[in-house]
Amino acid sequence: MNASVDNRVRGVQAGGQRGLLRGSFKGLEKESLRVTPDARVSQRPHPRGLGSALCHPQITTDYSEALLEFVTPAFQDSEDALARLHALHQYTARVIDDEILWATSMPCLTDGDASIPIADYGHSNIGQMKHVYRRGLDWRYGRAMQAIAGIHFNYSFSEPFLRAVQASENDRREFAAFRSDFYFRLIRNFQRYGWLVPFLMGASPAICKSFTGGQNLDFESFSPRTFYTPYGTSLRMSDIGYKNNAQAALNISYNDLDSYVSSLRHAIETPDPEYARIGTQVAGEWRQLNTNVLQIENEYYSFVRPKAAARSGEQPTCALRRAGVEYVEIRALDLDPFSPIGITHDQTDFLEILLLFCLLSDSPAIDAAEQSRINANQGLVARAGRDPELKLHRADGERVGLRDWAREIFDGMAGPAELLDEVHDQHHYRHILSRYRERIDDASLTPSARVLEVMDRNHEEFVEFGLRVSADHAETLRDQPLEPTMAATLAEEAAESLAEQARLEATDQPPFEAFLAAYFAQKPTCGS
Repeated sequence: MNASVDNRVRGVQAGGQRGLLRGSFKGLEKESLRVTPDARVSQRPHPRGLGSALCHPQITTDYSEALLEFVTPAFQDSEDALARLHALHQYTARVIDDEILWATSMPCLTDGDASIPIADYGHSNIGQMKHVYRRGLDWRYGRAMQAIAGIHFNYSFSEPFLRAVQASENDRREFAAFRSDFYFRLIRNFQRYGWLVPFLMGASPAICKSFTGGQNLDFESFSPRTFYTPYGTSLRMSDIGYKNNAQAALNISYNDLDSYVSSLRHAIETPDPEYARIGTQVAGEWRQLNTNVLQIENEYYSFVRPKAAARSGEQPTCALRRAGVEYVEIRALDLDPFSPIGITHDQTDFLEILLLFCLLSDSPAIDAAEQSRINANQGLVARAGRDPELKLHRADGERVGLRDWAREIFDGMAGPAELLDEVHDQHHYRHILSRYRERIDDASLTPSARVLEVMDRNHEEFVEFGLRVSADHAETLRDQPLEPTMAATLAEEAAESLAEQARLEATDQPPFEAFLAAYFAQKPTCGS
């Protein structure tokens, strides 16, 4: 494994060009629930001071009207992406009055599923489609899972770097084809090794009992109102969160662009008898967009997605077929409750190293047997990653201790860290690698262990811990001065987004049924 990485690192360096990764881009998407001062999910509509959730480029909503999503532009420096995310939090903290942003990934649903209002995007066709899609998620999976929050890290490698790798491997294909193939190499390896992220960074080892309606799904009781798993890292990524059983049978292939698009389209176009019983329009009310295995591509959850910038109204699979893979979206990050914005610079820098390692490692195709082992590893780490005796499954079925395997991967990441350090001519990334390596030997340093330690020391229920840190972050964000130019820009964007939604809704549009039919008539073979 590590020999292939070292060879590719040396091949790039032998070309005589240094710092080729300088032009790589990073972006962040961060979700947070708006909650009341007593930790209940907000029932208020999306604040007008934040603009239109449909049209605002940086502040929108995810599943729920109360589940805010902040989207930064792509920057070449992670510090800029984090600074923008921080500014979005500062601005929002000033707009939402007495409400606060919930600082943990797992919500506390003291009033059950009915307390989660589905996001409303107005009465335009695209707004209706977004709302009906979310109704479908409710009918299919319930609302609790949809109220979980996380952070997505978007990353694209610089074109000069990818071309240098292509040249070092004497690959003569058209660049776009090479780029897509290379990103799928990364994606397959992130499937294999991405369990490192919840192990090192997971921060959801406990949940409020209200999340399961009091049902004990193989947990232990931490306290009267809190379930937990003693060695858990990320219950968000476990079988009670995004890795739910409803999608366990989907066989989405990550072996190349064609197989990925084909397998995803198959799920989108295949009727499901159970969902057919729910229906689409019942008594004049839309319940879901269709009765297929997946309503649209975004319904399928995975650790990582291949992405291409879509044109207005374009399906994601059509965008991928037209442009190829342009970047990857990493979806394995819990909110860090110890950070006011849910993520730190150390995390983004470590992810860069891991992604470069995954890109430069040999990456054979994943068959059904290996995918089953990958899924098992992700579940094991989510529920018991800090267990010192935990063993994971290698591709060939061999069992290996998590810590032994993690050390192997860290050894292989030394070369990628060296390449990244060439961008800044210092040892920053190698220091990051060293700091995270300490967590392999001492799991008490991980956020998941720290959460439980703090709750235990303070004799706190999960909801009490979440409310306290959320309120502390809200006070910090409101006390910090917001740069006046940024404040004015965000206020202007909010006003313009409201005007844009009003213009959209004033435009003549076809009937909603015709709009949906035209949207789903797109095929991934569409050209430019």
